[in-house]
Amino acid sequence: MLNVCFKQAFDMADTKQRLLEVAGEVFAEKGFHNATIREICDRAQANIAAVNYHYRDKEGLYFGVLEYWCRLGEKEFPLDNGLAPNAPPEKRLEAFIRSFLFRILDKSKPAWLSQLMAREIAEPTAALDRLIAEVYRPLADHLAEIIRSLLGAAATDEKVWLCSRSVLGQCLYYYYAKPAIVRMTPEFTYTPADLETLAAHITQFSLGGLRQLS
Repeated sequence: MLNVCFKQAFDMADTKQRLLEVAGEVFAEKGFHNATIREICDRAQANIAAVNYHYRDKEGLYFGVLEYWCRLGEKEFPLDNGLAPNAPPEKRLEAFIRSFLFRILDKSKPAWLSQLMAREIAEPTAALDRLIAEVYRPLADHLAEIIRSLLGAAATDEKVWLCSRSVLGQCLYYYYAKPAIVRMTPEFTYTPADLETLAAHITQFSLGGLRQLS
């Protein structure tokens, strides 16, 4: 009886993982509104009831896909990179930038993930509000706290906001402009070494600008 229970639990976990992976592909191909639960379940070789059990409905499954990959990035590349909370803000900024770059540009992620995220930005669903509240807002607050420490007495709310977006903008450029970058500079192939170089440069560039503003 115990073995049967373990097997059932394993099968349920396996089905849940398959649904996440297959749903991501289908949502990326067709968008949230055109994707159907039936097609996702057919591809995943899962019963439609499994979606109801694990995610309640299509919207729950869609958010589950987005959240899963965001949380995986958090686990693989923590924002503090092992630094103590009282580490110098310069080191904390460097750790943040490196972590964020690897989260969005790590080549081990499935090819459809970028397409899915691009769709969500272009055609936002209710899932975007949940992602902002549960994933992106804490990330932005973490960066803002670092920026505020670096600016010191000059740290007005507006300046912290603008500087934070400038740091994020530098990182996101290499994400959204990737198709053009690899064509214009084919020697830049987004290897881990390339990302380390980027992290060092963006950190140095950002610190230079922040020193001028502090």
